[in-house]
Amino acid sequence: MPSTVVHLAVGGLIAAALLGDEFDRRAVAAVLVATAVPDLDTFAGLVVQGGHRALLHTFVLPAVGGAVLAYDTRLRARSRVRDRLGTRGVRVAWVALAALLCGGILPDLMTNGVNAFYPLHDRFFTVDGELLLSNQRGVVQTFVDLSAEPERTTENTHYWTGVDPSPGAEPENVERIFPVVRSGFQLLVILLGAFTLAARFAEER
Repeated sequence: MPSTVVHLAVGGLIAAALLGDEFDRRAVAAVLVATAVPDLDTFAGLVVQGGHRALLHTFVLPAVGGAVLAYDTRLRARSRVRDRLGTRGVRVAWVALAALLCGGILPDLMTNGVNAFYPLHDRFFTVDGELLLSNQRGVVQTFVDLSAEPERTTENTHYWTGVDPSPGAEPENVERIFPVVRSGFQLLVILLGAFTLAARFAEER
């Protein structure tokens, strides 16, 4: 599974790409905080069965946030966000929302899955597979799997973390692993995110 460091690297890339003239340390910090929000449900999993990858890894969160932000900044006569934080605040809020979705939730959807529509629909989904062009088999894809596998829900699914390695009580000597980098590709994403942010900060000096 992607570590929080990997999520933050993706969030940093989004900040560098989308903040435009509003790019500075405070704006980047806000975007990175939003990126990390979904991983807070790691702790919720200690008290809510199947809560990790469900409570805050749901598309309902950015959908509601986007609807509220769109109403406030585009439909209301006076925007609270714009009145309080100015046009800059509106831009940073939208970029933070994009980072929440694309940096905080989607990497986990692509790795082991998330409960994408919780609490409206309790089922974990994973987008993982491959798309091939074969001279013998034609187009081969494994992203859409219609096999009759049992549905994964909050009742029967547990994602291990260093905070909560296994369902229920753990023995005193349980190993707690906090992943940082688990593949060469994840390392590439981290290095790319760090390099891109550093380059943008250097430009802004």
